[in-house]
Amino acid sequence: MTDSQANQLPLTADERALASLIVETLNLDMAPGDIDAQTPLFGEGLGLDSIDMLEISLAVSQSYGVKLRADDSENHRIFSSLASLNEYIQQHRS
Repeated sequence: MTDSQANQLPLTADERALASLIVETLNLDMAPGDIDAQTPLFGEGLGLDSIDMLEISLAVSQSYGVKLRADDSENHRIFSSLASLNEYIQQHRS
């Protein structure tokens, strides 16, 4: 266990389900539980890119009925971490 894993809080059930969706959708070589809720999804965090964001958006739409638009000015905030994406999904679920 790394220092960062020792300091991370356990994922909520919703965050764990979303982490699983992200890992499966992007075929990431990691366990969903290895994703910290506060770690950035893009850049220095998980290292995801804009194509990954589109794939996640499609999977979220299909799984949760939440539409994420590529031109939404809030995308930087929405996709800033697993926790922020989960919060957005929970607020906009159909």
